[in-house]
Amino acid sequence: MGGFFGAVSENDCIADVFFGTDYHSHLGTRRGGMTAYSETLGFQRNIHSIENSPFRTKFEKDVEGMKGKICIGCISDTDPQPIMVRSKLGLYAICTVGIINNADELVKELLDKGCANFETMSSGNINSGDLIGALIAQKSSFVEGIKYAQSKIKGTMSLLILEKDRIIASRDKMGRLPIVIGKRDDGYCVSLESFAFQKLGYDTCYELKAGEIVSITEKGFETISEGGDDMRICSFLWTYYGYPNAVYEGVTVETMRTRNGEIMAETDIKNGNLPDVDYVCGVPDSGIPHAIGYANKSGIPFARPFIKYTPTWPRSFMPTSQAMRNRVAKMKLIPVHELIEGKKLLFVDDSIVRGTQMRETVEFLYENGAKEVHMRSACPPIMYGCKYLNFSRSTSELELIARKIIDEAEGTEGVKYIAEYSDSRTERGKFLRDEICRRLKLTSLEFQSLEGTQKAIGLPECKLCTYCWSGKE
Repeated sequence: MGGFFGAVSENDCIADVFFGTDYHSHLGTRRGGMTAYSETLGFQRNIHSIENSPFRTKFEKDVEGMKGKICIGCISDTDPQPIMVRSKLGLYAICTVGIINNADELVKELLDKGCANFETMSSGNINSGDLIGALIAQKSSFVEGIKYAQSKIKGTMSLLILEKDRIIASRDKMGRLPIVIGKRDDGYCVSLESFAFQKLGYDTCYELKAGEIVSITEKGFETISEGGDDMRICSFLWTYYGYPNAVYEGVTVETMRTRNGEIMAETDIKNGNLPDVDYVCGVPDSGIPHAIGYANKSGIPFARPFIKYTPTWPRSFMPTSQAMRNRVAKMKLIPVHELIEGKKLLFVDDSIVRGTQMRETVEFLYENGAKEVHMRSACPPIMYGCKYLNFSRSTSELELIARKIIDEAEGTEGVKYIAEYSDSRTERGKFLRDEICRRLKLTSLEFQSLEGTQKAIGLPECKLCTYCWSGKE
């Protein structure tokens, strides 16, 4: 996915953007970048791969040489960013978060309309920032250009634009990701994650509405294009992607996850499905608060039968090879034998996507003496690949374990019954759970319901994007 951070100050703000951007590292693992402007040095830009070394390590020396009272930074899981753009609107830097599903179509349209050329990356693809800059340049102002780009793009686009004297921030038109402004005595910052600026002394002062565009200087900020109340913020931010102390639309990630686990336990108790186990456990890291909530409500002790070793491999899907990601996921789990041998365990994980890593985890537990392994997924079965935020590397929806089982059972007709497969009360729903249990060697399995997820978040259903679970846009 990715994230970004920017600051405009009466004083040098390079260090603020360095630390603020680094606090978005949980959102991407491919590239990081920073661009600043000062009257003496002009525009300065640095971009590095962060696949094998974290943002902080790659940029700490660059920061020593950069100067400026205005700066933006980004973490990207896609293109090198920020990029510099020169157009009729001037010289500026741009970084974006989201996905453009119709990029080839837009490139062809722009070339046919007279756009001279695009710089291509080694893959042959066009940098998304370059494409967005070309779309913006079709209009006579940034506001008109950004709104035009939003209207043309199929997918999601949030962005920061850095000029010499201001930052323009635009939240995607459906508000699938947040953008928050922070205030300090000497200036303002803008961030995807609100917690990223709290340690820097900024206080939250404004959260952009869906589709809103703001202009930010060291003196303040102003809305230059109104947003709307029709929002579809990503529910998966709370379930998995968000950092524990992140706050989206007033809802803290950690408290949502704990509440979510409580709701799952309440449902199991109500349905007579609460298993007789020794411990409730969470698959680290994001599964732990869901498990704590489940343990608190069920009265079953919480324990950590394995610990994730993170000093060298902070994220299991960092390597590009699926085989290597699986190997890393297995290598990271260090058992606490006393809490596994002869024990009946219930694990809560944030989600079940392909099932590959979970199979490795279950086998790992049995190899270390577990008697039973029950699983609870903190969200509904994932039935569709995300087409808005690019959070999954799946190239086909049939890589998703739930969809694969449905396709094998009913072929293409099975998609008509996805709602039934998601519901544990139906015959199709029971079949899906039984089949996943068989394939992953689980003693029992249940998923959080869509209604339970929405209740845990606490926002109206109409404000939430649940496409990956329900297929509803």
